Order: sequence, then structure tokens, then C-alpha cells
Amino acid sequence: MKECFMTTSNRFVTTVEVVPPAGFDPDPLLTRLGALEGLAFDGFSVATNPVAKPCMSAMALCSLIQARTGKPAVLHCTTRDHNRLGLQGLLWGARALGIDTVMAATGDMVALGDRKTTSTVGDLNVFEIISMGVQSGMDTGAVFDSHPEVDGFDVAVERLKRKIDAGAGFVVTQPVYDRESAERIARATRDMGVPVILGILPLRTLKHARFLHDRVAGIAVPETVRSQMAAAADTVAEGAANAREMLTFARETFAGACIMPPFDHYEVLHDIIG
Repeated sequence: MKECFMTTSNRFVTTVEVVPPAGFDPDPLLTRLGALEGLAFDGFSVATNPVAKPCMSAMALCSLIQARTGKPAVLHCTTRDHNRLGLQGLLWGARALGIDTVMAATGDMVALGDRKTTSTVGDLNVFEIISMGVQSGMDTGAVFDSHPEVDGFDVAVERLKRKIDAGAGFVVTQPVYDRESAERIARATRDMGVPVILGILPLRTLKHARFLHDRVAGIAVPETVRSQMAAAADTVAEGAANAREMLTFARETFAGACIMPPFDHYEVLHDIIG
């Protein structure tokens, strides 16, 4: 198998997270991604039905992105959407399409109002998906969610160790907005033996920052950052500046960064990556 771009030693890796469209036409999205040509990043990371809403198949979009851009794409795979048979078929299908890397996750919870029509499968757990990915010949990664909203850091570290024991070869963190939080993650994961990729989600507005902090599990936007957004004349520029700061810190401390442009605003990458 060719070397995994996410785990290449001694090289900082930058990926861009992509949310598939809610429909069958990929061309507008592929055009926007094509406009990123020339920016210094290594590949894409494709979410699967984020916030538990239907989107185009992440596997199909990974294949289309790779064909259009020439850059590799990481397929997100969740316990939420498929049973054991479906997950195994998904992984084998991905390999057949030239997708070599998968990131295993539990997946966002289905909203209470949608549970009458949408079920969570949960046929196997995230540790079992990781093992299945490895057994299928995929380079398999995992998510680190420090659960800042419930002060669950120590429990999250132990859970991450179990993911690595199951075969995870790299780790991507939830978005982080300050050096203190990032340093804590770096210290806790330093001796785990796998590359750790720092998640970076640029803020757009003060309302966006407050929503992430108050409503999205796994994300904490510190009061200092929210205050900076509140005082900024240009909140998009302020959010990009914070993302640039976190990218600089990631280059000093982590194996890579995964930048997650919000609401399909991929143009913000020009102000972050340069």
C-alpha cells in the first residue's frame, strides 16, 4: 500500500474539511474546491451527514474530489448511519475507488425532532469501526473530543487511548480556539505514538462563536475569543486571524491541521493558509 499522506513522518500535513451538498449535483462544490488550487494544503477530509442531516454520499464525493483535484480525500465513517454489513461494504467500496484513508467517528446525534423518522443504527461501536477499517486495509484515524462542556478531558484521553489500541493510526481533534487548550491536548497525546492533527474551525460572527460554545458538543470558544469577536469591526477577518494563529501554533506543536471552513465559505482559506 502506498504511504498514507496523513501519517507521513517529519512533514506537517494540512487538510480541508468538506461538507457534501444536500443534493445530487456536485459541480458547484467541486468548482469552489478547484479554486483552491495553489494553496498549500495536502488533501481533503469529507464529512458524512454532519449534524445528522442527509447529504450526498461522502464516499462518492471523495472519489469525485480525488478525480477533480488530484489530492487525496479522507472518508468519514460513523456508527450512526450503517449496520455492520453496510460499513464493511462501504470500506471495501472505498478501497475499490482509490480511497485509502478513513476517519472513524460515532457521528452527530439525531435531533430530537427527527427521531420519529430517522434512527441511529449503532450496530457496532467506534472501536470496532476502527478495527474494521484497519482489517480492510485502510489507513484509519480517530477523533479526539475533549468534551470541554462537561469537563471530560481525562475521560476523553482514556477513550482516545482505546481508539489507538484498536488500530487508529492518526488523530484529529475537535476545533480548538486558544493555545492553552491546544497545549493541554498536546501534552496529553505526546506519548501516544500517532500523529495528532489540530482541528481549526474559523469563526464568522459573534453569533456563530456563541452558538458553537453554547450548543455544539465538543467545542469551547473561550471568553477572550468571544470578546475579540464582539469588539471586531470585521468579524470574518477576526475569525480568520484566530484561525491563522492556531495554524501557526499547530505547526510548532502538532503533526498537522484540519481546517474546517464553515457554511461552505472555502474562500476564507486564502486568508488562513495563504
